[in-house]
Amino acid sequence: MNRILIFTVLSLFICFGIFSCDNFSNQPQEVDAQVDRTVSYGKKGAQFPKLSENTKIQIAQWAVFDDFEMEAKTLNGSTIEELKVKTERLLIHSDSLTKKIPDTLNTNLVASRLMVVGTRTKLLHQEVNRDRLDAAKIENHINEFNISVVNFFQQLNEKFQKDAIDEQRKDDEKRELKKQKKFLDSVYQAELEDKN
Repeated sequence: MNRILIFTVLSLFICFGIFSCDNFSNQPQEVDAQVDRTVSYGKKGAQFPKLSENTKIQIAQWAVFDDFEMEAKTLNGSTIEELKVKTERLLIHSDSLTKKIPDTLNTNLVASRLMVVGTRTKLLHQEVNRDRLDAAKIENHINEFNISVVNFFQQLNEKFQKDAIDEQRKDDEKRELKKQKKFLDSVYQAELEDKN
């Protein structure tokens, strides 16, 4: 009888131990809710591509772009509270940019880069407004946002570089056609003179 009692008690302890370990390992690890709210996030002084003069001239009609650019450039090095405000503004600006793309910029490449910027902004905004903050995730979202803005600015510059190259090619073709026409006219003129 003692053996059965000892075996039962020992079995209960073993079962209790197994269930306790299993429950402990299945609990999600919580991120410290006491994240220092005075810490700056992102690379302070992060650089974005400079827009070419031709690009600046073309985007002058895109009124919201300047506000978006200023917020994007000052996002890095912000505290949590500043990030909450800045991402809210960036959401509004990126939405306005998407709705009011000027005809000169309305290409699939520009629109898709702008859509990625909007998505990255939304993800960052969600992360900084969570109840439990995760500094590593915030840094990652800021980095992804920065990459999307860099790609967007590069696409704007490339679009106008390509337009300038296309325009130069058209001018070159017109000049070549004029030369050929002038040459053919002179050959025709010479043939007329030879007949006379």
